[in-house]
Amino acid sequence: MTKATQPEPLTGHALINKVKELGNLSKEEKARACGYYTVTKNGVERVNMMKFLNALIDAEGIELDSSANGHGRGGRSASYRISVQSNGNLLIGSAYTKKMGLKKGDEFEITLGRKHIHLRQIEPDE
Repeated sequence: MTKATQPEPLTGHALINKVKELGNLSKEEKARACGYYTVTKNGVERVNMMKFLNALIDAEGIELDSSANGHGRGGRSASYRISVQSNGNLLIGSAYTKKMGLKKGDEFEITLGRKHIHLRQIEPDE
């Protein structure tokens, strides 16, 4: 017995257009018609509403994630304050290095002021 292949779920403009086409159907019927369902071992169709609604949100270009690029899991936000650690070091967290696009091995020149510390990134050719 061969297993029937499921259609690939619609995304983007194709999804939006299909949902508009199916105007008077229920959400579940629209999700099924757009390919957002699975068939269980027993042959029962199960509509995946969460994937359908998330695909619609993505297709509409609505940004729900707190981060600009959509990566990460939330967590703490950068406070732009650090404390001196017990060993006397200042640790700049990954939130700042990611935001600045820094990579392992990037070098900086440290300039001390009266109440500030400036870091100037040294270009590889300097």
